[in-house]
Amino acid sequence: MLIEKRVRFDAARGSLGAFLFGIARNLVRRRIEKPAELEDYAGPDDVFSDLTRRETIESVRRAVLSLPETYREAVVLCDLQDQSYEEAAQALDCPVGTVRSRLSRGRALLAQKLAVKV
Repeated sequence: MLIEKRVRFDAARGSLGAFLFGIARNLVRRRIEKPAELEDYAGPDDVFSDLTRRETIESVRRAVLSLPETYREAVVLCDLQDQSYEEAAQALDCPVGTVRSRLSRGRALLAQKLAVKV
């Protein structure tokens, strides 16, 4: 992709790591904004379970997309992509404490959005 689109790294604008994380961040952002393409999870004998799983995945996807961008980025990087706080901080170009704060707030917002209302 980098070669095909002739993306150019400029050392004056930052480190190579930050440049690559920025590209990855944009790709993830575009990917989560696309409609979900789900594979078949269950066989024909377990249609209810399959439907429930698909609905759950779609609910989580919508909830993540509805988060403000700063919180969504932290949740996607740390919780969905298993990056460390330090890796996420580098990708987001912010302090580790900011990542922790955004992640905490993002998780709280997600919990509210996904809470089952009885």
